[in-house]
Amino acid sequence: MPRKFKSALNVKDGMEQPENISGDALHKHRKTKRKVLAASEYVEGILAGNRTILSQAITLVESNLHKHQKVAQEVIEKCLTYAGNSIRIGITGVPGVGKSTFIEALGTRLIRMKRKLAVLAIDPSSKRSKGSILGDKTRMEKLATETNAYIRPSPSAGTLGGVARKTRETIILCEAAGFDTIFVETVGVGQSETAVHSMVDFFLLMMLAGAGDELQGMKRGIMEMADVVVITKADGDNEPHTKRAMTEYQNALHLYPPEQSGWIPKVLTCSAKNGTGIDRVWETIEKYCRVTGDNNFLEQKRKTQALYWMAETISEKLRDDFYKHPEIAEKLNEYKALVLNDKISSFVAARQLLDEYFDK
Repeated sequence: MPRKFKSALNVKDGMEQPENISGDALHKHRKTKRKVLAASEYVEGILAGNRTILSQAITLVESNLHKHQKVAQEVIEKCLTYAGNSIRIGITGVPGVGKSTFIEALGTRLIRMKRKLAVLAIDPSSKRSKGSILGDKTRMEKLATETNAYIRPSPSAGTLGGVARKTRETIILCEAAGFDTIFVETVGVGQSETAVHSMVDFFLLMMLAGAGDELQGMKRGIMEMADVVVITKADGDNEPHTKRAMTEYQNALHLYPPEQSGWIPKVLTCSAKNGTGIDRVWETIEKYCRVTGDNNFLEQKRKTQALYWMAETISEKLRDDFYKHPEIAEKLNEYKALVLNDKISSFVAARQLLDEYFDK
């Protein structure tokens, strides 16, 4: 239980007041206060379900500091044994489709079913501060108060499509902490969906009806990834529009080739406001898990994803090291000038730079 402090208004006369802390002093104070624990301490806290320790470990995972990454990778390695026992669900949709309202409605139902839910919400970042600017705990007030729910907004910090680079590792930590259901929410329809699809078991695409986006939303790449299309806000005057949109999406899904999973994608409607259709969505997810579990597709999918992320991590590490290499950084400007002045082609310039990099 947190300590209860007396109100700051009850100050006795003559009590010596603390001196004001300057910005630099405050920054120094925060830095010294934030202690990095040993990897074993993080693991022990995570396995015990300590939310504070879990949050601190995720912060280490998201950090780019070498000393933090070293501890974070050790924590992840020790937690792998305890991970994998959850259903990972990717949730995406156009801005304004009501993702947060839907997640809160479905999440609350799952909590009532004695499930433990972690919501990893990828916020768009402030370009200046690199911090989250949507504030998912504010948008999911009811769910945020649930004991068995954990909401973690992660700033995208300008990464591809707004997907946090360390989300997959965060999933592992949350699973080790005992969460059996993981939601990964993206900021909207775009390139981020490919990355999210490669780290979840089930991909849920949310769409609006009556907003003129029925046909526009049928982008082949996004629709092919969807295991279910959920048309939201199916209430009031919008209900007839959702029924029409449901038929249009069903017809569109029939045009795509059969899934390797043996699963036939569904189109559902729901109203998070009225609570209608929410149970049907979860029943569909459970059915998907049974189908893909029985034919071993889900197990194979996770193995394929693990190899994909190994390759992605290698590519990212090589790219970072290349651009951070002092000699390459110096020569890069020279080659840029040559390319811009048509003295050398882009492809030859890239090859020569890479040759010089690997010769170092």
